[in-house]
Amino acid sequence: MEESLERHEFGAEVGRLLDLVVHALYSEREIFLRELVANAADAVDRRRFEALTDPTLALPAEPRLRILPDKAARSITISDSGIGMAKADLTAHLGTIARSGTLAFAKSLADTPAAEKPSLIGQFGVGFYSAFMVAERVEVTSRRAGSEEAWVWASEGQGAYTLAPTSRAEPGTDIVLHIKADAEEFLEPSRLQAIIRKWADHITIPITVARDGVDEPANEGTALWRKAKSEVTEEQYKAFYHHVAHAFDSPWATLHWRAEGVMEFTALLFIPGMKPFQAVEGERDSRLRLHVRRMFITESAALLPPFLRFVHGVVDTEDLPLNVSREMLQATPVLARIRKAVTNRVLSELKTQSKDAERYASFWENFGPVLKEGVWEDAEHRQDVAALLRFRSSSVAGWTSLADYVARMKPGQEAIYILVGEDPAALAKSPQLEGFRAKGVEVLLLGDSIDAFWPERLAMFDAKPIRSITQGIVDLSKIEGAAMEGEAADLERLLPLLKEMLKDHISDARATERLVESAAVLAAPQYGPDLQMSRMMRRAGRDTPGLLPVLEVNPRHSLIRRLAEPSLPEAELAETAGVLLDLALIQDGDGPRDPAAFARRVAAALALGAG
Repeated sequence: MEESLERHEFGAEVGRLLDLVVHALYSEREIFLRELVANAADAVDRRRFEALTDPTLALPAEPRLRILPDKAARSITISDSGIGMAKADLTAHLGTIARSGTLAFAKSLADTPAAEKPSLIGQFGVGFYSAFMVAERVEVTSRRAGSEEAWVWASEGQGAYTLAPTSRAEPGTDIVLHIKADAEEFLEPSRLQAIIRKWADHITIPITVARDGVDEPANEGTALWRKAKSEVTEEQYKAFYHHVAHAFDSPWATLHWRAEGVMEFTALLFIPGMKPFQAVEGERDSRLRLHVRRMFITESAALLPPFLRFVHGVVDTEDLPLNVSREMLQATPVLARIRKAVTNRVLSELKTQSKDAERYASFWENFGPVLKEGVWEDAEHRQDVAALLRFRSSSVAGWTSLADYVARMKPGQEAIYILVGEDPAALAKSPQLEGFRAKGVEVLLLGDSIDAFWPERLAMFDAKPIRSITQGIVDLSKIEGAAMEGEAADLERLLPLLKEMLKDHISDARATERLVESAAVLAAPQYGPDLQMSRMMRRAGRDTPGLLPVLEVNPRHSLIRRLAEPSLPEAELAETAGVLLDLALIQDGDGPRDPAAFARRVAAALALGAG
């Protein structure tokens, strides 16, 4: 054994994270049992599902999870007959902690107040490591179903682990915890049974705890979603949410219903109360668990569209065969009907909840950017999702809806106006808003990356077109409001010169009524991407040379009036035109074309003014 023993080091950041998990993350040490039992139950479910298409992986006639405390040896063994792990699985799942975002997670824990740390449990793939809160050493012996090989993984939680070949009579996993001196309470069978009843009573696989050599039942094993709502307490809902969502916050909303008629299914869904850590960047699939007659089948059935992927829970149906395959799932019309019904129910719940503005605001701040994806990609539900959207505004505090915006539109206003950027607070100070404010016209301020895309697909709301104020010519003349102050300069000579002098950077130069205090601003052409989309494309290395912006100038501004003077030499005009363009770029959040040259011009102008 010693000759084949392999020693592996955790990475430096992983070692630090493990220390945080053990000493800072969990407030209740008993959580370790919930985490390990949940992992074991999932392993049994995975083996059951894989056995549907590979009978050689079939489970024992009565699978169960056994917990064996041993006071004399000061150890606890948790044994399951699940899918098991091969050597590569042990390395991947136990040798690496929170493979995506590990360092960021570690930093976030270091800065998180102690009272808030429990809310982070289960969201970072670190549940197994909670064992080290009560164990000075952990040994995992596992044999993958379908294989004769078994391996033992062992660690003392000090930054290293070992792997060695071993033997196990049947597929599955044994986890042996060598209990610390200050955690001997967990060697009492009654304590372990109480923890199971509190945290894992809903797990349908029988769980037993050994007492004096006899395995005693520890969980009721009732499928919570099959019970009537009146029979389920809030604590039971919350405990089940913790299990199915791998979270520790309270659900923002709970949806529990039974559909009967053409199709029959039961659903228990949860909308989280906090935004989860994304363990896998770019993961967009819904992970609702599909059960058939209480038996877990898969969490890859895409029971909700990607824009509702934040919803967790279980859907259990009578209308699919137990031996359904992944391929059959994608083709069966039964599942398509279930998807539609579940999606409509979630959207209906959000619509109902949105009537309470303060409560809905907490949901929106967590999941608003995800929900917006539905406007872009889901034509069937586009209008329903649009009604759920909320925005910051140039005119009102807090969040507002498209319907509320339409109700506040000014007489003569024909469109819903939006301004897209990266930060609503910065957008609220944009010179793009000057003319709109002068007329008392509200503009919605959109600061999420998805906001550069979805307005094009929605196009209209309540028969009102949605228009970016940075795109094309904005005509505010039909809207009642204060008239622009000051005399407008004659720009007949200036505009053609500006267009020629800046031809490599702009497609046109024109006068505008959208400015009050600023001298110039950039606008996108009438057709093509708006300024924010163009900016994103440039940053992605996809320039659009045929769609250069338009330079709009304020004919009432003192600088523009001076530039329009016929006596101004063209050389001076050319120098100032470049500065004017750079100022317009800076106002919109971009940098000047040549930062060093721009700095020299500004310094020279300041020196001239000081002189």
